[in-house]
Amino acid sequence: MTDATVWLEATGALAGAGGLGYAKVRAPRVYWSLVGLPVTWARFTWSYRSTMDVCGLTVQPSGFRAFVTRNVARREVLPVPPKVRRVRGTSTGLRVTLRLPAGLEPADIAAASERLRHAWGVHAVTVAETKPGFVELRMTGYDVLNRVRLPRSARADGLVVPVALRDDGTVFARDYRAVPHALTLGANQSGKSVYQRSLIKGLASLPVALVGIDCKRGVEQTAYGPRLSALATTPDQASALVDALVGEMGDRFDLLARHGVSDLWELPEKVRPVPVVVLVDEIAELFLIASKKDEERRERLVTALIRLAQMSRAVGLYLEVCGQRFGSELGRGATMLRAQLTGRVVHRVNDKQTAEMGLADVAPDAVPAAGLIRADRPGTAVAGDSSGGWSRIRTPHVSRSEAVAACRQYTHLVPSLPALAPFRPDVPDPVTAPGPSLVKPRPVTE
Repeated sequence: MTDATVWLEATGALAGAGGLGYAKVRAPRVYWSLVGLPVTWARFTWSYRSTMDVCGLTVQPSGFRAFVTRNVARREVLPVPPKVRRVRGTSTGLRVTLRLPAGLEPADIAAASERLRHAWGVHAVTVAETKPGFVELRMTGYDVLNRVRLPRSARADGLVVPVALRDDGTVFARDYRAVPHALTLGANQSGKSVYQRSLIKGLASLPVALVGIDCKRGVEQTAYGPRLSALATTPDQASALVDALVGEMGDRFDLLARHGVSDLWELPEKVRPVPVVVLVDEIAELFLIASKKDEERRERLVTALIRLAQMSRAVGLYLEVCGQRFGSELGRGATMLRAQLTGRVVHRVNDKQTAEMGLADVAPDAVPAAGLIRADRPGTAVAGDSSGGWSRIRTPHVSRSEAVAACRQYTHLVPSLPALAPFRPDVPDPVTAPGPSLVKPRPVTE
């Protein structure tokens, strides 16, 4: 009986160890919640003060505190680390809120993040300022970008579309009211198309008008026709469509003037026009010309795009521009248009200059990070904004069929916009596979 008990205990221990090993590889969230989180929390608790001291994140206490410590408590006066206000565990890591003492700033904590990562044995440590005097250490227990899966609570709502996951475990969402226009850059096979599919899939369920400009003869966006209010597949069609959008913008400004407001969202809901999101698949195709006769069309098109980028935010027209490269070598107006695109997402690129085109003017510190994106991790990108902040993100894989299915599912949400009616794509009825015949054959007899 004793031998059987020992055998069962050993078998159970081996099974448990094997299960934890399997969970660490295949289910890192489970492994982190069961093992990683308690171990990291304990390591942080016991080594916090000494770690802050050796990392140079302590300051001398105030004169009054030093006096009380020396004369009342009869203890040696030691440097003071940031005070821990809150520790919270998550399914991906650990969140620690710190109150900074006088003499420290968030940049000091951020500069030591790599040392803190090694000291506490976590995958990454990022620092976010929550309010003056307070920062949050966001520790990530494992590589959340290895197998990306958005939380179930991440749903498109209003004009906010969750499209990717940050490396600190939070959701990266495209908020059109906060960042009206954006530029997405990336080389071939970098995951740029997957990012666009994820965006279209989320936008399809929202009450917005989607306008596509795909001058590669529509090979990317034609399949999304059931949900598009307009589609242009050649530079000439794109020029006419952008002119129509400029006209729609003028009509909306007249509407704002009649109601005495300066923003679309200040209008009463019953008269408020539907927002419009313009998806440009390859911006370079709108700039490149093959002959002199195309130059006039290019100038008119680029001028109209710049006008949209400068003024359309107030009337609910938003630009989502994608391309492999977007620099001054495309021609006059390229740099001016790029300057109006506040949001920046840069996937793997072929040269440093392309990363600088996308990030150097909004988040210079993010340029080196964009150059380190590996080719075997498509969908990984660096997202920056005009505040100078940036984060590493990765889009979950969204197949073309999933995006097309979402567009077909929400066809009824296509709004009626008379200005865009001539550009509405023709949507053929889906072809269904023939089913089995219900007629019973009868043999022919003489």
